[in-house]
Amino acid sequence: MANLIVTGGAGFIGANFVHHWRTAVPDDSIVVLDALTYAGNRANLDGLAGVELIVGDICDTDLVSQTIADHRIDTIVHFAAETHVDRSITGPDAFITTNVVGTHSLLKAAKAAWLDRGSGMPHRFHHVSTDEVYGSLRPDDAAFSETTAYAPNSPYSASKAGSDHLVRAYHHTYGLETTTSNCSNNYGPFQFPEKLIPLFVLNALSGRPLPIYGDGMNVRDWLHVADHCRGIELVLRGGRVGETYNIGGGQELPNHAVVDAICQGVDLAFARDPSLARRFSRAPAAQGRPTAELKTFVEDRKGHDRRYAIDESKICRELGYTPARNFKGGFTETLAWYLAHEQWWQPLITRAQAQAAVSA
Repeated sequence: MANLIVTGGAGFIGANFVHHWRTAVPDDSIVVLDALTYAGNRANLDGLAGVELIVGDICDTDLVSQTIADHRIDTIVHFAAETHVDRSITGPDAFITTNVVGTHSLLKAAKAAWLDRGSGMPHRFHHVSTDEVYGSLRPDDAAFSETTAYAPNSPYSASKAGSDHLVRAYHHTYGLETTTSNCSNNYGPFQFPEKLIPLFVLNALSGRPLPIYGDGMNVRDWLHVADHCRGIELVLRGGRVGETYNIGGGQELPNHAVVDAICQGVDLAFARDPSLARRFSRAPAAQGRPTAELKTFVEDRKGHDRRYAIDESKICRELGYTPARNFKGGFTETLAWYLAHEQWWQPLITRAQAQAAVSA
Protein backbone atom coordinates (compact mmCIF):
# COMPACT_ATOMS: atom_id res chain seq x y z
CA MET A 1 0.00 0.00 0.00
CA ALA A 2 1.38 3.38 -1.04
CA ASN A 3 0.59 6.87 0.23
CA LEU A 4 0.44 9.40 -2.60
CA ILE A 5 0.42 13.14 -2.99
CA VAL A 6 -0.99 14.10 -6.38
CA THR A 7 -0.16 17.75 -7.00
CA GLY A 8 -2.59 19.52 -9.31
CA GLY A 9 -4.95 16.61 -8.75
CA ALA A 10 -8.04 18.78 -9.20
CA GLY A 11 -6.92 19.84 -12.68
CA PHE A 12 -7.47 18.10 -15.99
CA ILE A 13 -4.80 15.39 -16.21
CA GLY A 14 -4.29 15.19 -12.45
CA ALA A 15 -7.97 14.51 -11.76
CA ASN A 16 -8.10 11.87 -14.46
CA PHE A 17 -5.07 10.23 -12.86
CA VAL A 18 -6.71 10.28 -9.41
CA HIS A 19 -9.80 8.59 -10.86
CA HIS A 20 -7.57 6.07 -12.64
CA TRP A 21 -5.42 5.29 -9.59
CA ARG A 22 -8.39 4.98 -7.24
CA THR A 23 -9.77 2.28 -9.55
CA ALA A 24 -6.45 0.59 -10.30
CA VAL A 25 -5.11 0.57 -6.71
CA PRO A 26 -8.14 1.08 -4.45
CA ASP A 27 -6.26 0.50 -1.17
CA ASP A 28 -3.72 3.28 -1.68
CA SER A 29 -4.07 6.55 0.21
CA ILE A 30 -4.37 9.63 -1.99
CA VAL A 31 -3.92 13.26 -0.96
CA VAL A 32 -4.58 15.88 -3.63
CA LEU A 33 -2.66 19.13 -3.21
CA ASP A 34 -4.12 21.81 -5.44
CA ALA A 35 -4.24 25.60 -5.26
CA LEU A 36 -7.61 25.59 -7.09
CA THR A 37 -6.61 28.33 -9.50
CA TYR A 38 -8.79 28.89 -12.57
CA ALA A 39 -7.99 25.40 -13.95
CA GLY A 40 -8.51 23.49 -10.69
CA ASN A 41 -12.02 22.34 -9.89
CA ARG A 42 -13.34 20.51 -6.82
CA ALA A 43 -16.04 18.99 -9.00
CA ASN A 44 -13.36 17.02 -10.88
CA LEU A 45 -13.00 14.84 -7.78
CA ASP A 46 -16.71 14.23 -7.19
CA GLY A 47 -17.60 10.64 -6.48
CA LEU A 48 -14.14 9.63 -5.29
CA ALA A 49 -14.04 7.96 -1.89
CA GLY A 50 -10.97 8.15 0.31
CA VAL A 51 -9.35 11.10 -1.46
CA GLU A 52 -8.39 14.08 0.69
CA LEU A 53 -8.15 17.49 -0.96
CA ILE A 54 -5.74 19.97 0.59
CA VAL A 55 -6.09 23.44 -0.89
CA GLY A 56 -2.62 24.88 -0.99
CA ASP A 57 0.28 26.09 -3.09
CA ILE A 58 3.18 23.81 -4.01
CA CYS A 59 5.46 26.81 -3.45
CA ASP A 60 4.61 26.54 0.27
CA THR A 61 7.43 24.17 1.22
CA ASP A 62 6.35 24.05 4.86
CA LEU A 63 2.86 22.90 3.85
CA VAL A 64 4.30 20.24 1.56
CA SER A 65 6.67 19.04 4.28
CA GLN A 66 3.89 18.86 6.84
CA THR A 67 1.65 16.97 4.43
CA ILE A 68 4.40 14.43 3.70
CA ALA A 69 4.95 13.90 7.42
CA ASP A 70 1.29 13.79 8.46
CA HIS A 71 0.30 11.28 5.77
CA ARG A 72 3.55 9.28 5.64
CA ILE A 73 3.79 10.05 1.94
CA ASP A 74 6.10 7.81 -0.07
CA THR A 75 5.05 8.81 -3.60
CA ILE A 76 4.63 12.23 -5.19
CA VAL A 77 3.02 12.44 -8.63
CA HIS A 78 3.59 15.99 -9.76
CA PHE A 79 1.06 17.40 -12.26
CA ALA A 80 0.66 20.92 -10.83
CA ALA A 81 1.68 23.43 -13.49
CA GLU A 82 0.65 26.43 -15.49
CA THR A 83 0.21 24.95 -18.97
CA HIS A 84 -1.51 27.29 -21.41
CA VAL A 85 0.97 28.66 -23.96
CA ASP A 86 -1.10 31.77 -24.74
CA ARG A 87 -1.20 32.71 -21.06
CA SER A 88 2.56 32.22 -20.80
CA ILE A 89 3.12 34.70 -23.61
CA THR A 90 1.05 37.45 -21.96
CA GLY A 91 1.98 36.61 -18.35
CA PRO A 92 5.14 34.50 -18.01
CA ASP A 93 5.79 35.25 -14.31
CA ALA A 94 3.17 32.80 -13.06
CA PHE A 95 4.73 30.05 -15.16
CA ILE A 96 8.18 30.57 -13.68
CA THR A 97 6.75 30.69 -10.16
CA THR A 98 4.59 27.58 -10.39
CA ASN A 99 6.57 25.42 -12.78
CA VAL A 100 10.11 26.16 -11.65
CA VAL A 101 9.90 27.50 -8.09
CA GLY A 102 6.99 25.21 -7.23
CA THR A 103 8.76 22.10 -8.51
CA HIS A 104 11.87 23.06 -6.55
CA SER A 105 9.74 23.50 -3.43
CA LEU A 106 8.42 19.95 -3.81
CA LEU A 107 11.88 18.55 -4.44
CA LYS A 108 13.26 20.26 -1.33
CA ALA A 109 10.46 18.90 0.82
CA ALA A 110 10.83 15.41 -0.62
CA LYS A 111 14.59 15.39 -0.13
CA ALA A 112 14.23 16.56 3.46
CA ALA A 113 11.62 13.92 4.28
CA TRP A 114 13.05 10.95 2.42
CA LEU A 115 16.81 11.53 2.45
CA ASP A 116 18.00 14.13 4.95
CA ARG A 117 16.22 12.65 7.95
CA GLY A 118 17.61 9.22 7.20
CA SER A 119 14.27 7.44 7.14
CA GLY A 120 15.41 5.06 4.42
CA MET A 121 11.80 4.97 3.18
CA PRO A 122 11.39 3.65 -0.37
CA HIS A 123 10.02 6.53 -2.35
CA ARG A 124 9.29 7.91 -5.80
CA PHE A 125 9.00 11.44 -7.14
CA HIS A 126 7.34 11.32 -10.54
CA HIS A 127 7.39 14.50 -12.58
CA VAL A 128 4.88 15.00 -15.42
CA SER A 129 6.22 17.13 -18.26
CA THR A 130 5.54 17.92 -21.91
CA ASP A 131 6.92 17.29 -25.38
CA GLU A 132 7.08 21.05 -25.87
CA VAL A 133 10.46 21.16 -24.07
CA TYR A 134 11.99 19.65 -27.23
CA GLY A 135 11.00 22.56 -29.45
CA SER A 136 9.62 22.25 -32.97
CA LEU A 137 10.04 19.62 -35.69
CA ARG A 138 10.25 20.06 -39.44
CA PRO A 139 7.86 17.91 -41.51
CA ASP A 140 10.44 15.18 -42.19
CA ASP A 141 12.23 15.22 -38.81
CA ALA A 142 12.24 12.12 -36.64
CA ALA A 143 9.88 12.23 -33.66
CA PHE A 144 11.10 13.44 -30.27
CA SER A 145 12.90 10.77 -28.25
CA GLU A 146 14.19 10.90 -24.69
CA THR A 147 17.61 11.91 -26.04
CA THR A 148 16.36 14.82 -28.16
CA ALA A 149 18.08 18.05 -27.16
CA TYR A 150 15.91 20.55 -25.33
CA ALA A 151 14.95 23.64 -27.35
CA PRO A 152 11.91 25.28 -25.69
CA ASN A 153 10.34 28.12 -27.65
CA SER A 154 7.73 29.62 -25.29
CA PRO A 155 7.85 30.79 -21.68
CA TYR A 156 5.65 27.79 -20.84
CA SER A 157 7.94 25.20 -22.41
CA ALA A 158 11.03 26.95 -21.02
CA SER A 159 9.58 26.77 -17.50
CA LYS A 160 8.80 23.07 -17.93
CA ALA A 161 12.32 22.45 -19.26
CA GLY A 162 13.69 24.14 -16.15
CA SER A 163 11.60 21.92 -13.90
CA ASP A 164 12.72 18.80 -15.80
CA HIS A 165 16.35 19.76 -15.22
CA LEU A 166 15.76 20.32 -11.52
CA VAL A 167 14.22 16.86 -11.14
CA ARG A 168 17.17 15.32 -12.96
CA ALA A 169 19.61 17.25 -10.78
CA TYR A 170 17.97 16.13 -7.53
CA HIS A 171 18.36 12.52 -8.64
CA HIS A 172 21.96 12.77 -9.82
CA THR A 173 23.17 15.06 -7.03
CA TYR A 174 21.26 13.79 -3.99
CA GLY A 175 20.02 10.35 -4.99
CA LEU A 176 16.32 11.25 -4.89
CA GLU A 177 14.40 8.45 -6.63
CA THR A 178 12.79 10.28 -9.52
CA THR A 179 11.19 9.54 -12.87
CA THR A 180 9.95 11.96 -15.52
CA SER A 181 7.46 11.54 -18.33
CA ASN A 182 7.07 13.87 -21.30
CA CYS A 183 3.67 13.61 -22.96
CA SER A 184 2.07 14.82 -26.16
CA ASN A 185 -1.18 16.82 -26.46
CA ASN A 186 -3.79 15.44 -24.07
CA TYR A 187 -7.55 15.50 -24.55
CA GLY A 188 -10.50 13.95 -22.73
CA PRO A 189 -12.89 14.58 -19.81
CA PHE A 190 -12.40 17.47 -17.35
CA GLN A 191 -10.20 19.54 -19.69
CA PHE A 192 -10.55 23.25 -18.94
CA PRO A 193 -12.22 24.94 -21.93
CA GLU A 194 -9.33 27.06 -23.11
CA LYS A 195 -7.56 24.19 -24.91
CA LEU A 196 -8.41 23.44 -28.53
CA ILE A 197 -10.84 20.53 -28.29
CA PRO A 198 -13.08 21.65 -25.40
CA LEU A 199 -12.93 25.28 -26.53
CA PHE A 200 -14.04 24.46 -30.06
CA VAL A 201 -16.70 21.98 -28.94
CA LEU A 202 -18.27 24.52 -26.59
CA ASN A 203 -17.93 27.34 -29.13
CA ALA A 204 -19.69 25.14 -31.68
CA LEU A 205 -22.54 24.53 -29.25
CA SER A 206 -23.02 28.25 -28.65
CA GLY A 207 -22.47 29.46 -32.22
CA ARG A 208 -19.21 31.27 -31.45
CA PRO A 209 -16.28 31.41 -33.92
CA LEU A 210 -13.72 28.62 -34.14
CA PRO A 211 -10.44 30.62 -34.36
CA ILE A 212 -7.71 28.68 -36.17
CA TYR A 213 -4.17 29.97 -35.83
CA GLY A 214 -2.26 30.70 -39.03
CA ASP A 215 -2.86 28.19 -41.81
CA GLY A 216 -4.07 25.45 -39.46
CA MET A 217 -1.21 23.16 -40.45
CA ASN A 218 0.55 23.01 -37.08
CA VAL A 219 0.84 19.30 -36.25
CA ARG A 220 0.38 17.71 -32.83
CA ASP A 221 0.47 14.14 -31.52
CA TRP A 222 -2.87 13.57 -29.77
CA LEU A 223 -3.00 11.44 -26.60
CA HIS A 224 -6.21 10.51 -24.80
CA VAL A 225 -5.78 11.32 -21.12
CA ALA A 226 -6.77 7.78 -20.09
CA ASP A 227 -3.85 6.39 -22.10
CA HIS A 228 -1.59 8.97 -20.51
CA CYS A 229 -2.67 7.85 -17.04
CA ARG A 230 -1.98 4.22 -17.92
CA GLY A 231 1.47 5.22 -19.10
CA ILE A 232 2.21 7.02 -15.84
CA GLU A 233 1.04 3.98 -13.90
CA LEU A 234 3.49 1.82 -15.84
CA VAL A 235 6.33 4.22 -15.07
CA LEU A 236 5.46 4.29 -11.37
CA ARG A 237 5.30 0.50 -11.21
CA GLY A 238 8.26 -0.45 -13.36
CA GLY A 239 10.13 2.60 -14.61
CA ARG A 240 13.84 2.76 -13.92
CA VAL A 241 14.79 5.35 -11.32
CA GLY A 242 16.37 8.43 -12.84
CA GLU A 243 14.94 7.74 -16.29
CA THR A 244 12.67 9.74 -18.58
CA TYR A 245 9.86 8.16 -20.61
CA ASN A 246 8.01 9.77 -23.52
CA ILE A 247 4.27 8.99 -23.59
CA GLY A 248 2.49 9.58 -26.89
CA GLY A 249 -0.77 8.74 -28.57
CA GLY A 250 0.67 7.87 -31.97
CA GLN A 251 -1.88 10.19 -33.62
CA GLU A 252 -0.16 13.00 -35.53
CA LEU A 253 -2.74 15.40 -36.94
CA PRO A 254 -2.67 18.98 -38.25
CA ASN A 255 -4.89 21.35 -36.31
CA HIS A 256 -7.25 21.83 -39.24
CA ALA A 257 -7.97 18.07 -39.29
CA VAL A 258 -8.79 18.17 -35.58
CA VAL A 259 -11.13 21.13 -36.16
CA ASP A 260 -12.80 19.29 -39.04
CA ALA A 261 -13.31 16.25 -36.78
CA ILE A 262 -14.93 18.49 -34.17
CA CYS A 263 -17.26 20.08 -36.73
CA GLN A 264 -18.26 16.73 -38.21
CA GLY A 265 -18.69 15.17 -34.78
CA VAL A 266 -21.00 17.95 -33.58
CA ASP A 267 -23.05 17.82 -36.78
CA LEU A 268 -23.45 14.06 -36.46
CA ALA A 269 -24.40 14.29 -32.79
CA PHE A 270 -27.18 16.81 -33.57
CA ALA A 271 -28.43 14.65 -36.44
CA ARG A 272 -28.66 11.65 -34.15
CA ASP A 273 -30.14 13.40 -31.12
CA PRO A 274 -32.88 16.00 -31.81
CA SER A 275 -32.87 17.08 -28.16
CA LEU A 276 -29.49 18.75 -28.68
CA ALA A 277 -31.12 21.40 -30.90
CA ARG A 278 -33.37 22.40 -28.01
CA ARG A 279 -30.50 22.45 -25.50
CA PHE A 280 -28.08 24.34 -27.74
CA SER A 281 -30.29 26.46 -29.96
CA ARG A 282 -27.49 28.85 -30.99
CA ALA A 283 -25.45 26.08 -32.62
CA PRO A 284 -25.50 26.11 -36.43
CA ALA A 285 -26.25 22.40 -36.23
CA ALA A 286 -29.48 23.22 -34.39
CA GLN A 287 -30.72 24.89 -37.61
CA GLY A 288 -29.36 22.17 -39.85
CA ARG A 289 -26.36 24.25 -40.93
CA PRO A 290 -22.78 22.92 -40.89
CA THR A 291 -20.68 23.71 -37.83
CA ALA A 292 -17.78 24.33 -40.22
CA GLU A 293 -19.28 27.74 -41.08
CA LEU A 294 -17.88 28.92 -37.71
CA LYS A 295 -14.27 28.31 -38.78
CA THR A 296 -12.23 31.52 -38.77
CA PHE A 297 -8.52 31.86 -39.52
CA VAL A 298 -6.69 34.30 -37.21
CA GLU A 299 -3.17 35.66 -36.89
CA ASP A 300 -0.73 32.97 -35.83
CA ARG A 301 0.45 32.74 -32.24
CA LYS A 302 3.89 34.17 -31.43
CA GLY A 303 6.58 31.50 -31.51
CA HIS A 304 4.05 28.86 -32.61
CA ASP A 305 5.87 25.51 -32.89
CA ARG A 306 5.13 23.88 -36.23
CA ARG A 307 5.12 20.20 -35.34
CA TYR A 308 5.39 17.91 -32.33
CA ALA A 309 5.66 14.13 -32.54
CA ILE A 310 6.52 11.60 -29.84
CA ASP A 311 8.63 8.49 -30.21
CA GLU A 312 7.23 6.31 -27.41
CA SER A 313 9.29 3.23 -28.32
CA LYS A 314 11.20 3.28 -25.01
CA ILE A 315 8.12 2.99 -22.78
CA CYS A 316 6.61 0.46 -25.19
CA ARG A 317 9.76 -1.65 -25.17
CA GLU A 318 10.58 -1.45 -21.46
CA LEU A 319 7.14 -1.26 -19.85
CA GLY A 320 4.69 -2.64 -22.41
CA TYR A 321 2.85 0.61 -23.08
CA THR A 322 0.56 0.94 -26.09
CA PRO A 323 -2.14 3.61 -26.50
CA ALA A 324 -5.58 1.99 -26.46
CA ARG A 325 -7.39 4.70 -28.44
CA ASN A 326 -6.98 6.19 -31.88
CA PHE A 327 -8.08 9.79 -32.28
CA LYS A 328 -11.39 8.97 -33.93
CA GLY A 329 -12.56 6.77 -31.06
CA GLY A 330 -11.06 8.93 -28.34
CA PHE A 331 -12.64 12.10 -29.70
CA THR A 332 -16.04 10.42 -30.05
CA GLU A 333 -15.87 9.50 -26.34
CA THR A 334 -14.73 13.01 -25.42
CA LEU A 335 -17.48 14.77 -27.36
CA ALA A 336 -20.09 12.49 -25.76
CA TRP A 337 -18.69 13.37 -22.32
CA TYR A 338 -18.97 17.14 -22.90
CA LEU A 339 -22.49 16.79 -24.29
CA ALA A 340 -23.51 14.81 -21.21
CA HIS A 341 -21.81 17.05 -18.64
CA GLU A 342 -23.12 20.55 -19.27
CA GLN A 343 -23.51 20.93 -15.50
CA TRP A 344 -19.71 20.59 -15.23
CA TRP A 345 -18.63 23.04 -17.91
CA GLN A 346 -21.43 25.64 -17.84
CA PRO A 347 -20.30 27.21 -14.52
CA LEU A 348 -16.79 27.54 -15.97
CA ILE A 349 -18.12 29.39 -19.01
CA THR A 350 -20.32 31.64 -16.86
CA ARG A 351 -17.39 32.47 -14.58
CA ALA A 352 -15.08 33.23 -17.50
CA GLN A 353 -17.70 35.54 -19.06
CA ALA A 354 -18.17 37.36 -15.77
CA GLN A 355 -14.42 37.85 -15.36
CA ALA A 356 -14.14 39.13 -18.93
CA ALA A 357 -16.93 41.64 -18.29
CA VAL A 358 -15.19 42.95 -15.17
CA SER A 359 -11.85 43.37 -16.94
CA ALA A 360 -13.38 44.97 -20.03
